[in-house]
Amino acid sequence: MSQLDQQVASRLTRFYMIALAVIAVLSLSGLLFIKRTISNHYDDSRVVNVAGRQRMLSQRLTKLALMRSTGLSTVDTASFDSLLRSWGQTHIQLRNGTLVMEKAYTVRKSARLDNMFVRIEPYFQSMYQAFERIDKLGQTAAERQEALRSILRNELPFVQQMDDIVFQFDTESFERVRTLERIEWLLTGATLLVLLIEGLFVFRPVVSHTKHVIHKLTKSEKALQTSNNQLAIANHELEATNQSLATSNRKLVDTQAELLRTIEEKYELQRAEDTVRSAALLEGQEEERRRFARELHDGIGQMLTGLKLHAEKLKSVPLPDEKQRARFAELCDLIYETIQTTRQISYNLMPSTLSDFGLDATLQLLAEQTARSSGIDIVFEGSPLIQRYVPAMEIGLYRIAQEALNNAIKYAGAQMIRITLQQKAQCLILSVTDNGKGFSVKNASDTNRPLSVVNGLDNMRTRARLLNAEFTITSKPKKGTTVQVIVNFSASLQ
Repeated sequence: MSQLDQQVASRLTRFYMIALAVIAVLSLSGLLFIKRTISNHYDDSRVVNVAGRQRMLSQRLTKLALMRSTGLSTVDTASFDSLLRSWGQTHIQLRNGTLVMEKAYTVRKSARLDNMFVRIEPYFQSMYQAFERIDKLGQTAAERQEALRSILRNELPFVQQMDDIVFQFDTESFERVRTLERIEWLLTGATLLVLLIEGLFVFRPVVSHTKHVIHKLTKSEKALQTSNNQLAIANHELEATNQSLATSNRKLVDTQAELLRTIEEKYELQRAEDTVRSAALLEGQEEERRRFARELHDGIGQMLTGLKLHAEKLKSVPLPDEKQRARFAELCDLIYETIQTTRQISYNLMPSTLSDFGLDATLQLLAEQTARSSGIDIVFEGSPLIQRYVPAMEIGLYRIAQEALNNAIKYAGAQMIRITLQQKAQCLILSVTDNGKGFSVKNASDTNRPLSVVNGLDNMRTRARLLNAEFTITSKPKKGTTVQVIVNFSASLQ
């Protein structure tokens, strides 16, 4: 019997260790591959950002060249030579495949991108040589005008083709992310297949073998009961059998405990993976918001500002028709409104006050801006914070407050909203309270509720969990809603 138990234990241990090893290898491979791909995607995002900046630099150089050629003054104090050198070096690095910034970034290009750089090269060389002639001392006015005409002739094709290059970089980066998703699905399928094989070829055979052993023990007990003429021997064998059964029961209990521990470990591992994945997605989302905000501010914002400057210069040109003057005034107003809207969108994507002045000042500004745009009475209460916190905590709390404020305005029908930020010795408390129509917290995930509300609540819970914070929602129908986040400093990201 002891030999049989050893065979069962050996078989269970061998197959179980093999299955766990395979699952561990698949899980680690997936994590390492995702980490590497995210790092490459960050490099791709930086390359797209720098490529987009090339368009702005070309237009800025064109403006400075026009100012120099016409003798007009400008508030742009940047060095023409420095801008030209940066523009040229960055173009060469993008074309050659290595971008040198705070570190070396590999510019991953396809054959199509190489062809696009070949097509744009004549326009770049013509503009670069013309910029050098304008910057060179001793040039006559006619030579400067000829160089300026060459710049203006090549600027539009250069900007258009540079736009195509930026979009192609972004498209290829997106395709690499799609490839990561497919590989992740393959790894997940392989893991599930291993779990299925483990159930079929490890646990099921062990259960069948254990049932066979129990059946043999039952037959032995019946044989002992029918052997009355060998009562002493039968009693002795019965005692040995009882001891063996007790040992088997103890091993069965140990096996069950081990199975429970394994299930708990798998559950904890899955939760850890979900947390890492959520953190990576949110970090990627915040990085994309930063990039889009920079693109709007440095790219479209600069172009609109330049358009506004040109329009203001045209105000000095007399227009004989009153309708033309009115339309021109409407055009100037539209340009100004577009600039303001672009700035507001850039701020909403990633508020600059969050990194410059901290969470309390940003929440104060959020309350004021939202009150002006919505016409709702929104009040912020909180004293200046004693210290600054890590960016992840400030961004997470700001996004929670932003989501709670958005839900209160759009879905709660609130007329009064109060945002409170309290700093205590061991914790930081953020709460958003409204006097709206409220809802039943137990039915917060009801399918009848708008999908955006359910997703908003899940996003706030996820961000609070990543901060190791306590997240609570207190609400009743027609009684308003309070969203509260308590960050314990001993368990937070700080």
